[in-house]
Amino acid sequence: MNWKILANTVDIILVAVMFYYLLMWLRGTRAIALLRGLVLILVVYFVARVTGLNTINWLFDKFTAVVLIIIVIVFQPELRRTLEQLGRGRIFTRLGVMPPPSSWFIRSLVRAVEQLADSKTGALIVLERNTGLNEYVESGVRLDAAMSTELLVSIFQHKSYLHDGAVVVQADRILAAGCLLPLSESRLLDKRLGTRHRAAVGISELTDAIVIVISEQTGTISFAENGYLTRFVTKEMLEEKLFGMYRDQYPKFDIKIPWKKKKKSQKST
Repeated sequence: MNWKILANTVDIILVAVMFYYLLMWLRGTRAIALLRGLVLILVVYFVARVTGLNTINWLFDKFTAVVLIIIVIVFQPELRRTLEQLGRGRIFTRLGVMPPPSSWFIRSLVRAVEQLADSKTGALIVLERNTGLNEYVESGVRLDAAMSTELLVSIFQHKSYLHDGAVVVQADRILAAGCLLPLSESRLLDKRLGTRHRAAVGISELTDAIVIVISEQTGTISFAENGYLTRFVTKEMLEEKLFGMYRDQYPKFDIKIPWKKKKKSQKST
């Protein structure tokens, strides 16, 4: 009897772990929204079974096979990616929890943005938050490299093969460069803005990412968030925005902004 209870307990734990890693796998993709819709359909099916709604039950019985085929088609990119990673032995490293970035990462990013703005080098940097960007990462060249000022500046040099696309950053690593982003069709944007700014707003409309844009003509720094573009951003504004963003995303990320400390000390004197 004890062995049966132990076996059932292990069985439940294994199923819970499988569902946990399944959700972790889907968290990096836009398929999580499709999964919510699928769960809603299953709830409707369960309620129809319990309450005896014959018409809905008949529809579900007739279209079950079709729905399964649709699910395979919809989740095909995620299934293919998972099988590839499983074959390469990388699936478990991808499912690990990303460590919070350090303050050194933010300062390296801000220095790179400042250098690119001073030299009027166009750039497009996408910072991933909760919504996965794997779909756009696959459109570029995967790097998976540690963030550094020198690497980021070199990517956007005019002679670089990757300078035309966007760089996608996850935590404190550069996932890919030369990525293609969707363009915003908003009529509220200034018509004088080019495709780089429209791409920044476009990806911020579809995801919760924060996007840093540097104008090639003027060297102006802008950032896009939730479909809105903020222009003429200073170094201090950008640094404060990034520190606030990573504090919200990583609760343990509790590092004060250096230039704010200086201002407070000057006021006290």
